[in-house]
Amino acid sequence: MNRPLWQPSVERIAAANLTAFMHYVGEHYGVATGDYAQLYAWSNDDSERFWHAVWSFCGVIAATRGDVVLANRDKMPGARWFPGARLNFAENLLRRRDRATAIVFWGENRVKSRVTYAELHAEVSRLAQALRAAGVVAGDRVAGYMPNLPGAVIAMLATTSIGAVWSSCSPDFGVQGVLDRFGQIEPRILFSADGYFYNGKTIDTVARLNEIAGNLPSLQKVIVVPYTKCNPVIDGILNSVNVHDFMAPYRPREIRFERLPFNHPLYVMYSSGTTGAPKCIVHGAGGTLLQHLKEHVLHTDLKPGDRLFYFTTCGWMMWNWLASALAARATLLLYDGSPFAGNGNILFDYAAAEKMTVFGTSAKYLDAAAKLGLEPRRTHRLPALKSMLSTGSPLAPESFDYVYRAVKKDMQLASISGGTDLISCFALGNPIAPVWRGELQCRGLGMKVEVFNDEGRPVRGEKGELVCTAPFPSMPIGFWNDPDGAKYRAAYFERFPNAWCHGDYVELTSHDGLIIYGRSDAVLNPGGVRIGTAEIYRQVERLDEVVESLAVGQDWPPEHPIDVRVVLFVRLRDGLTLDPALIDKIKRRIRDNATQRHVPAKVVQVADIPRTRSGKIVELAVRNVVHDRPVKNVEALANPEALELYRNLHELTY
Repeated sequence: MNRPLWQPSVERIAAANLTAFMHYVGEHYGVATGDYAQLYAWSNDDSERFWHAVWSFCGVIAATRGDVVLANRDKMPGARWFPGARLNFAENLLRRRDRATAIVFWGENRVKSRVTYAELHAEVSRLAQALRAAGVVAGDRVAGYMPNLPGAVIAMLATTSIGAVWSSCSPDFGVQGVLDRFGQIEPRILFSADGYFYNGKTIDTVARLNEIAGNLPSLQKVIVVPYTKCNPVIDGILNSVNVHDFMAPYRPREIRFERLPFNHPLYVMYSSGTTGAPKCIVHGAGGTLLQHLKEHVLHTDLKPGDRLFYFTTCGWMMWNWLASALAARATLLLYDGSPFAGNGNILFDYAAAEKMTVFGTSAKYLDAAAKLGLEPRRTHRLPALKSMLSTGSPLAPESFDYVYRAVKKDMQLASISGGTDLISCFALGNPIAPVWRGELQCRGLGMKVEVFNDEGRPVRGEKGELVCTAPFPSMPIGFWNDPDGAKYRAAYFERFPNAWCHGDYVELTSHDGLIIYGRSDAVLNPGGVRIGTAEIYRQVERLDEVVESLAVGQDWPPEHPIDVRVVLFVRLRDGLTLDPALIDKIKRRIRDNATQRHVPAKVVQVADIPRTRSGKIVELAVRNVVHDRPVKNVEALANPEALELYRNLHELTY
């Protein structure tokens, strides 16, 4: 395509925060940046002054910034940003205290509420006092097993105001999925709702919560947030209390924010669990804050009064990203439930009713909306909507067409990409640049992103590995229970020395944007949701009938793939044959103990599973065979003949 799908107007470019930032660095840092390309180059060539400028321009609140921006700058990992700074994450998010709306919430069409900035500050103050009285101190872990409620944001802010560490997952996770995560970090406090709504149904989680609490010996208190019931019965849950009773003794007052070092732990996030229990990725307060401010203010062009929505659960990093928009003085539009509840238009109903300015969602949602024939451009009034964001999986060129045809013509569409690993993005939107069909607009400022070929050389215009070749503030401060950093280094830095290898298969375009072709590792990605195969194996292999299993993602449909479906191969005990009853048992086991998203579309019996000489099963090799692609390094396999069992399977044609 020779013409962009969208071009910002002269007025929009002039009013953009990014334009103001370029003027700012010109005036205060003596740097002339006439366009984004020049600004991007400067942000990496002089990264210390760039991040200093972001701190100042975005008004980071801190006791001190310190004199040093970056120590050990040549080490990756090992570099340390703002080593002398002391700040508090929650203090930066609670900078606004007026009566304007801070949070709007829709729980499908069942529950609606709103919270002002003043009310938000008051509720965080009360809850923080209650947590302190319960003995919570800086460094303690506080976990959330919560729907995407205002109460989840309040609990996170109260936790982080003390300097305690917040970690959350969504309530659709089964007991084992929760224990696999929270069991590693030993939380002192657990917040949970009594249930949630999905597609018109009420799902009670109290029984599950009881089992979870009974298997987390570190817990001293379980705080239940009423959602589906006004007064849920929680008497059977050990050390439980209704959140209203927990907060009742305390009245709002000035919050005592603990100002701590830049790299003080803020969040524990979780890898997908491909090679065992999910890795616990620890993110620091300063790096998360600074990176999110850059992405919200400069790349998303958020201004005070903007109303930001992202369709997410509390188990996805986009929830953490969304919450940080409070630091930009924006209004959060929270939603929990099915994105197609009711007549299928509920998210666009929400956008119209609440004058949404930024609509964030997944590529899979947009594909599904197109298949359902939704045409909000015709059925809804969306004059306030200025941007749409998409992430979770690559956004197909046809979905770009759909957005501009059926949603809104004069609107920036930003396909963005990053990950839980960096709690932010490598590629983002650019509000002063055109949108090209099928492309992510730009590499993020201060992120030295390149594309490496197999030999580790940077390339343009051809596919390769997405790498980042210089430190950035939101690199994890480490993995939990990884004292020597071995797991951390192995996860990102083993393939290309001194460069972060992200595991995305990408191409850098002539427009200086990116095209992402998918993950280059074995993580499953159906509907844009990252799923670790080990989480499936842990459940299915507990069944007596199953000896071992292997899962891959199959591009579907084969002729013109638009998604990935999960295929589970199982080796059964001798003499057993896979039948519908056993397939149902396998799927039910996975659904009950992981999530619905982990349930395979196909379950296929095989006689053997290929593995390396060290005993590791080889998912990527099987995936290549399923897609009739060549398999590299067959000599590394102990039983390469097993690969032929997966070739041209009739079960995978329908």
